[in-house]
Amino acid sequence: MCDDFTQPAEDEALARRGLSRRDFAALGAAATIVACSGGDGEAKSAAGVTERMVEVTTPDGKCDAFFAHPAKGAHPGVVFWPDVGGLREAKKVMARRLAAAGYAVLVVNPYYRDARSPVLNTFAEFRTPEGQAKVGPMRAKLTADAVTSDGKAFVAWLDGQAAVDKRRKIGSQGYCMGGPFTVRTAFGTPGRVGAAASFHGAGLVGDAPDSPVKLLDKTQASYLFAIARGDDARAPGDKDALRAAATAAGRPAEIEVYPAEHGWCVPDSPVYDQAQADRAWERLLALYSKL
Repeated sequence: MCDDFTQPAEDEALARRGLSRRDFAALGAAATIVACSGGDGEAKSAAGVTERMVEVTTPDGKCDAFFAHPAKGAHPGVVFWPDVGGLREAKKVMARRLAAAGYAVLVVNPYYRDARSPVLNTFAEFRTPEGQAKVGPMRAKLTADAVTSDGKAFVAWLDGQAAVDKRRKIGSQGYCMGGPFTVRTAFGTPGRVGAAASFHGAGLVGDAPDSPVKLLDKTQASYLFAIARGDDARAPGDKDALRAAATAAGRPAEIEVYPAEHGWCVPDSPVYDQAQADRAWERLLALYSKL
């Protein structure tokens, strides 16, 4: 999780770039303004990708989400769970790239019970006292049952879209707090989710009966667990627990500790590492190629 333990690594990464947190926040805000200048509400097509904001009905209300897919044809669907910063421009950028690779991608607002997106405009906002105070109560509502219920609704919505090929399995991917949500999505809809990927995911291993590590045998998915080196240093047994659970469940799983810090895959993270993010991207495409 993006907590007090990961903050020193972020500060070190910024220092190597000659930036303070204030500098980084200002850069992030400026980039977001430029990237968003085209507006969110309209369906539009660029580089063969169609995108629009949508609403998904769940048992708890209406979830706003960003849907991007190739402009023509039907393609495997993907449920995309953001990190603690929620649905924002950085996640849309990531979704557009995946859509251009041939997938119908639904990036959800995990905080829809309380507010429409963007709850935070950049990851830098999460590191402010105001940002953490804003997100904290919203994040507390993302219980195991709530996430599983949401995942079912998101998969069902994708299956109702002409851009989604219902003959193919659905993928699910998540970052930071969204990492374990991918397993819960596979657990909630085992007949539909065929692949799940967690990038620097938090809370995957625990003693509770509904801990994600204990749900693998109740899914039909193949897995990619990409672990940050700092997270591995804090909990070195987690990778072994995941590997043992996947083996016992008979689920294919690629489990690797990356030489990068927590948050390395996300473009607006202070520790974004393009080389290692590209490695993780290639492994994601390899996983999804079997959907």
